[in-house]
Amino acid sequence: IKASSKLVAFNTEQAGKTIKVWQNSNIPLYYLVTDMDFSPFDDSLLATCSVDETVKLWRLCDLAQEQSSSPELTLRPGQGRLELVLFHPTSSGLLAVGTTKSAQIWDTNCQEAPLAGNYNQQLSTVKFFYLKQISKSLFVHHALPWSPSLPWMSLARCVDAQQYLQLANKGDGLILSSPCSFFVFQNSGHEFHDDLYPDTVGTTPAMSAEEWWKGGNKQVRDPYFQKDQARDCSTSSSPLSTPSSSAAPSRSPSSTSGLSSGPTSKFRHIQGTVMHRDTHITNIRGLNLTTPGECDGFCVNRQRVAVPLAISGGQIAVFERSQPGKLPDTALPTIQNSVNVADFAWDPFDTHRLAVAGDDAKIRVWQVPEGGLKETLTEPKIIMQGHTEKIYSITFHPLASGLLVSSSYDLTVRLWNLETGKQVKVLDGHQDQVFGMAWSPDGKLLATVCKDGKVRIYDPRKSTSPVQEGPGPEGHRGARVVWVCDGKYLLVSGFDSRSERGLYLYSASSLSSGAVSSVPVNVSPSTLIPYYDPDTSVVILTGKGDTRVYIYEIVPEDPYFIECSSFNSPEPHKGLAFLPKTECNVRDVEVAVGLMLTKTTIEPVAFKVPRVKKEFFQDDVYSDTAVWWEPALTGSAWLSGSNDQHKKISLKPKDMTPVSEAPKEAPVRKYLPSSVYLEEKTDEQKKDELLNAMVAKLGNMDDPLPQESYEGVDEDEWAKYLAQIVVMGVQVVGRAFARALRQEYAASQAAAQARGRSGQESAAASSITGISLQEAQQILNISKLSPEEIQKNYEHLFKVNDKSVGGSFYLQSKVSALNVLKTEKSLWGRFHWLTGQIGPKSMFESSVFFSLSGPA
Repeated sequence: IKASSKLVAFNTEQAGKTIKVWQNSNIPLYYLVTDMDFSPFDDSLLATCSVDETVKLWRLCDLAQEQSSSPELTLRPGQGRLELVLFHPTSSGLLAVGTTKSAQIWDTNCQEAPLAGNYNQQLSTVKFFYLKQISKSLFVHHALPWSPSLPWMSLARCVDAQQYLQLANKGDGLILSSPCSFFVFQNSGHEFHDDLYPDTVGTTPAMSAEEWWKGGNKQVRDPYFQKDQARDCSTSSSPLSTPSSSAAPSRSPSSTSGLSSGPTSKFRHIQGTVMHRDTHITNIRGLNLTTPGECDGFCVNRQRVAVPLAISGGQIAVFERSQPGKLPDTALPTIQNSVNVADFAWDPFDTHRLAVAGDDAKIRVWQVPEGGLKETLTEPKIIMQGHTEKIYSITFHPLASGLLVSSSYDLTVRLWNLETGKQVKVLDGHQDQVFGMAWSPDGKLLATVCKDGKVRIYDPRKSTSPVQEGPGPEGHRGARVVWVCDGKYLLVSGFDSRSERGLYLYSASSLSSGAVSSVPVNVSPSTLIPYYDPDTSVVILTGKGDTRVYIYEIVPEDPYFIECSSFNSPEPHKGLAFLPKTECNVRDVEVAVGLMLTKTTIEPVAFKVPRVKKEFFQDDVYSDTAVWWEPALTGSAWLSGSNDQHKKISLKPKDMTPVSEAPKEAPVRKYLPSSVYLEEKTDEQKKDELLNAMVAKLGNMDDPLPQESYEGVDEDEWAKYLAQIVVMGVQVVGRAFARALRQEYAASQAAAQARGRSGQESAAASSITGISLQEAQQILNISKLSPEEIQKNYEHLFKVNDKSVGGSFYLQSKVSALNVLKTEKSLWGRFHWLTGQIGPKSMFESSVFFSLSGPA
């Protein structure tokens, strides 16, 4: 079984002649598959080898596409049965193939022969060397489902450290289990544990096969760092050269090589959550799923949602957000547009006004009554006509009321004044279909992205021709554009020449220079529709029919793109539209709230930033937001040359204190390692401090040990403490110790009297130390019980088994048990009590004991 981040492949029971791809169709191979591997740089690229002595490269399709029965590439090593296949971890186009007699390295640019011939003499033998024994495990495998009923779960948080998939036989079929996770338990709230999650490698190869073969050595960078030299990397053009490895300008965050990690975002771990079902609108019937690519699929404002229906006459359903729940099965009142809907948009300054562009090249403006539709609307308030062919898309002006811009198949972009119902400007210069339009944040400029491969900027009040023009994405499947970073940059989501979706960043002051940075996303037929939040510089993107929502923070300097956590919907959605910032619940640190359209429902989705101190207003996340639902000026004023900006408001509730003004908490006292206590101190000071530490532990057994809360002094530190106590012969005193000592000593004396005087010493020794007197003499290599000889041999054995010189602390503790030979019998009770209290809490087994000399 092999898995990429989105696909799982494994042999089926048909004699291994078919590869099953989870959530996809089967791949018929006709011969026994001996090994397979996913490309580290392309989740959809699978390599297989089989007994027919061939290696095949398969391009796995999405669910919506039919899987091809033919591989993209076939290699024939010609060295007999193939056993292993393995992609190179840092270089594109390299594949290692293992046969029964040799190992070969193939460059898919040169498919006729492996690199530098055959390595059968050098690589025919593989040896494994045992490096070291891991004494303890950092990761705990929790096999059962997470259960809050477990007592320790109330103290610890489950941190998912790694996931694996299991394949098992059950009855007459194969069972692919849910992911099996490995957790580390941490008692630190809901903070991100960066000590457990260092930056991991990205999905862009560090170099090409040719560079590697010439001696190059580069590491795959983590996905949050970019290097300027990435734009100069040369790559191969084979099927193994994934879209991520193409020679594109400065691709980030999936950069090419290097070891350093770059800047991280405070939104890096943003979480998308579908809100409670009580907020959903369900049972939507007759939804139109074939809206044009330039249309978002549906549109929303803070009060209502407009959804196109697959009913003749271009009907549009309007739902009130204040009335969630299941819709009736009966017909609902609608807007009858009379022609198919090409695009539509709510007026940002009037929640009742909806503009609709139709196939007949007309724009109709509808007025929805207060409280929503009570009856079917058949007569629009305004009909605007000027385009000679079908309209692509329409967009309202963000600052001036009553202004609308539209693009059409007649290759013009027209500006309309809704107050007069007339067009006021006609912009030209486009040579093909206009994919997308966007107004600048100050409302002065209009940007467009076109199928002719150009990005343009217009100043509609000054010229009908573009004031700037530059190269756009090479792909012709669709694109969108949005202004980012206070209007300094243009972000374009489009396709490259191989139909891979990507994001491209352009400087608004120099379009002719091309993209300053770009990042590949994935392969999918739908255009990514961006939503940009100027308050946080976060862009949220998804396409119609996608299940994944991508999130990036855009910064105006290298690396430009900082990838954040993505959100995955349980089923393909038909669109995602966002509400005003005032709809966010700042008490739950929501930074965006959108409505997700599925086949039959509209579901709110909240995007939250994980924070611990939610009782405070997170003023580092919420800057003053623009009141963009109120116009800054009238359309006539803007057309006459006036400019203005939206006023801004704070989202801070009156009863919340900003987190920047939160009182500083007193530092929590942590357990320090023994090196802190033992540094630059006399032997007497060390002895006293160790003694006090042990007395505190033994005198207050109600307090939990640090190990019980998964933090503090670890097992090795305890070993150091106890070893020094043994060596220095620390006298442990205290009321709790003395009381327990008297009880244990009395019990041992009674047991000894019952057994008889002759067996007292041997019985006590074997029950407490785990060794007999004879065994102790053999270990110490002494023939008679001479105090001088015992002391000499004891110190010798303890020294040679010290861990600092490579010895075993287990053996050292065994030797320490022999110290009982030079102690009084009255100390047996002390031994028994001490091991009973410390033993179960430490790393030592029942055979590890400590001898303490001195009076009780």
